Amino acid sequence: MTTAAVLTGGVLTAAPAQAVTAPTVTAKGAYLMNSVTGADLYKKSADTKRLTASTTKVMAAKVVLSQANLNLDTKVTIKGAISDYMVREGYPSSAKLIVGDKVTVRQLLYGMMLPSGCDAAMALADKFGTGTTVAARTKNFIGKMNTMAKTLGMTNTHFDSFDGLSNGSNYSTPRDLTKLARSVMKNSTFKAVVKTKSYTAKTITKTGATRTMAAWANTNTLLGWNGTLGVKTGSGTEAKYCLIFAATVNGESVMGTVLTAPDAANRTADVKKLINYGFARIS
Repeated sequence: MTTAAVLTGGVLTAAPAQAVTAPTVTAKGAYLMNSVTGADLYKKSADTKRLTASTTKVMAAKVVLSQANLNLDTKVTIKGAISDYMVREGYPSSAKLIVGDKVTVRQLLYGMMLPSGCDAAMALADKFGTGTTVAARTKNFIGKMNTMAKTLGMTNTHFDSFDGLSNGSNYSTPRDLTKLARSVMKNSTFKAVVKTKSYTAKTITKTGATRTMAAWANTNTLLGWNGTLGVKTGSGTEAKYCLIFAATVNGESVMGTVLTAPDAANRTADVKKLINYGFARIS
């Protein structure tokens, strides 16, 4: 007779794989993999297309970090068009970048991934897209995101924004977003960014002075819990609550995605259950 794993209070007791009971999660879609082998560990509507909210920014980061001859210390001037965009979109999540400041690509990655700054995402899309206008460059960048999705085999994914503020056709699946995470988490810069709980950027003002920005806090409150080292939260009126996650303990690694959880508390509970379940399965 086998004993089941104890999955309460964040404490995990290993059990034979066949004895581990799959958890019930509130998210409408969920997927979990062994990130070393890529093997499936848990599926719930894993290939159903859903809104991705700010988890979209993981693909924006992937595109930036895939640029040839990327210099993370390149300075980008924050344009008025970015401020206009934030106003037009009703002040979505922001890194509170200031027009005229020069901000490095590295800082913009932190600003996009920690406080989920849509302003930082737009600055990166404008910088790394091709075209003669901001609109053309950001559109081109979104095209690069979709090309990358095809390259990574994300067959049920389409992006129509650089930040997850959907224009009606921005969707992915738990499986596809986990594929993306598995790829981008191999990048040391990305991995360092998303496991950071707080980051303070020093930008250069129009006059050449140094501005110390208010600290950017990571929206991912699970960091550090049971080996959690990323990846990205998302939330929205229609998308509800989403999270791409990754955790490593004693050389064992799991990675996954939950989409359309009803609220932040349930999202957290879902992911904790899945991480514990994953480690129990592969231990």
